[in-house]
Amino acid sequence: MQVTGVAWNGSGGDMQDFVNENGLSFTNINDAAGEIFARFNVPYQPAWVFIAKDGTVTTRIGVISDLELEEELNRLATN
Repeated sequence: MQVTGVAWNGSGGDMQDFVNENGLSFTNINDAAGEIFARFNVPYQPAWVFIAKDGTVTTRIGVISDLELEEELNRLATN
């Protein structure tokens, strides 16, 4: 399973500060032009886009709980 953080509406420096402050160890990219957000029809942050092995996309807009995240990741891992 691969996790990638995508930042939008800020500078690369803002994103790096967020990554450092939160101790994130997965890849993060700055989508300054909003192209990735547009591709997945994400209007604002926070948002989650889950892509299954078969290419099925599930988008969740807004905050999700740790339990909801764990359930979604478990679903992806078993499919």
